[in-house]
This record gives sequence, C-alpha cells and structure tokens, in this order.
Amino acid sequence: MLPVPDGLDGMRVDAGLAKLLGLSRTVVAELAEAGDVLLDGRPAGKSDRLSGGGLLEITLPEPANPVEVVAQPVEGMQILHDDDDIVVISKPVGVAVHPSPGWTGPTVVGGLAAAGLRIATSGAAERQGVVHRLDAGTTGVMVVAKSEHAYTVLKRAFKERTVDKGYHAIVQGHPDPTRGTIDAPIDRHPRHDYKFAVVQGGRPSVTHYEVVEAFRAASLAHIKLETGRTHQIRVHFSALRHPCVGDLTYGADPVLARHLGLSRQWLHAKTLAFAHPADGRWVEFESEYPDDLAKALEILRDESY
Repeated sequence: MLPVPDGLDGMRVDAGLAKLLGLSRTVVAELAEAGDVLLDGRPAGKSDRLSGGGLLEITLPEPANPVEVVAQPVEGMQILHDDDDIVVISKPVGVAVHPSPGWTGPTVVGGLAAAGLRIATSGAAERQGVVHRLDAGTTGVMVVAKSEHAYTVLKRAFKERTVDKGYHAIVQGHPDPTRGTIDAPIDRHPRHDYKFAVVQGGRPSVTHYEVVEAFRAASLAHIKLETGRTHQIRVHFSALRHPCVGDLTYGADPVLARHLGLSRQWLHAKTLAFAHPADGRWVEFESEYPDDLAKALEILRDESY
C-alpha cells in the first residue's frame, strides 16, 4: 500500500500508475479491469482520477522469473501418507508452503524435494503441486499433489468446497453462543496491508465453530471452514473479540501469550478429509498438536482445576 504522490493528483489511473510504476498504460488498464487496483480500499477503473494522498493497493502480476525452489530438509515435517498421487504432511511452525519473494526460510515444497519426492508440475514453478496453503505460523495437516491428475481433481475439490477441513484453535474468552457460524466477508485491511479484516464488500467467508473445552480465560474450539480465505480463522475470531491466543497481529493479549510460552497463534490444522483423486474413496488424515501448542493447552487445563 502506498500514498498517491501529490504530483499525480487528478491524473487518470492508467496514466498516473504507468508513470509511478514504470509499467505500460495497457498493463495498468488490465490490472484495473481485473480488480487489482484499489484506491482507498475500493476498486479503481482505468479512467478514474487519482487523488493526492489517497492510498493505493496494487496486486502486481506474477514475476517473469519465478522464485527458485531450493531442496532443503525441513526439521519436524512429518509425512503422514504417501502414494502415487498425493503426499500428506504435518507442517511444522515457521515453514512456508512454497517460496515467495522475501521469504528465506524453509518451505514444504523444498522439504519434499529434499526428501526425493516428485510432485506435480502443474501450477506456477515455485508452487507446483500446491492445492491449498497454511500460514507459515500455522501448523498441521495438508496435502500436496504428486500426479497431474491429482492436482486437477484436488484443485477442483477445494474450489467446490468438497474438502472437509478441521481446525483446532484456542481463543481468548468464551464465545457466546458456544456453537455457531461466522459469516463475514474478508479482504485486505484498509490501513495495514500485512493484515486482513472483515470488510464490507470483501470476499464471502464462512467459518463454523463449536467450543469443546472451556478454561478460565480461554476456550478450545473445533472449527470447520466452508471457505478458505487467507487468515480466515484469525480474522473471524478477532472480529468477535475472541482472537486466537498468542495472535498478537490480531489483538491477542501479549501477557497471556508470554504466560503460555507462545510466540505465535494457537491454531492447528487438525484434520483433512477428501475423496482420493485416484478412485474417489473418502480418506481422512489427522495431525497431532506440536509441542508448543500441547504445552500451552496443558497449562490452561492445569490452571482450570
């Protein structure tokens, strides 16, 4: 996100951004038509006028030279299942799913390459085989396609929401009701581009939850995602004023996080179930809590008695 320079005040979006970014007016016009140019949080057309001091958010096209996948062993990454079509893993904390500009840490695709596993070649070069994602700070179960057929089938399954994704989260306080659905649109935060928020006119986002255990200051919730927006669970529970414990980005109490020894959100992709792309049989996979989340949960349970 960047402010509109005063020198561009009153200029058309295509002309002004071409000058600002060094792109052709045609490219800028295509970005605007695709909804990739936001001015003060709203989509801007190519012929709209820029206002000095306004806030621009531009989603640029994929770079011509993709980020290289480096084969690098990933400590703590467990392979839960491996066959000719898919590999299912339990992703540890601090690991991105695929390389991206500015990320220098380990990745799932790099870890699979280091393990000698062949994955599908469909998709952008740096994220081949990737059909869904988890945040670097979120742990748990995920699937990667190994065959081209599996990639096509699983991408469609995630798009059509026929995949059953189950998460566990410890959230601050006690949600009321203890079982419910959060149906609130999500988009980029209007002021902080590293965050997302519930925004009018954002992308439809639906989260189902049920509190399964209550503690003095927090609750363990079982969560099913109907949609899969970036940071969806974190944003939705923050909007309810029950942020994930340890999630300082979205308003969690830093004192409680320190007390529980957490340096990230208590959020874990617990289960994943889908029709196997090879023969359509329903398969289910589960990932155990990593040490930091298990320890925090143990502290909460001990203090509740």
